[in-house]
Amino acid sequence: MILFHDLVGYGAATLTTLAFIPQTLKSWRTRDLSGVSLSMYSLFTLGVLLWLIYGMLLDSWPIIVANTVTLALAGTVLFLKLRHK
Repeated sequence: MILFHDLVGYGAATLTTLAFIPQTLKSWRTRDLSGVSLSMYSLFTLGVLLWLIYGMLLDSWPIIVANTVTLALAGTVLFLKLRHK
């Protein structure tokens, strides 16, 4: 049974995760990451990893799903930034 707070969590997770798709697609297509901060994406990606671990510890699916997808998107941008430095 999905509870109201889970629906709010899924809504927030969907919106904040979708926000990373344009940056990831642009970075992937152009390989121009000159405007992307390496330190910001490094810290952000580490933070998302910790949120994912936190969600796993709580067994909270909204946190787990959102941060798995966000980690993949942010990790892609971070990888491209490091590769095309």
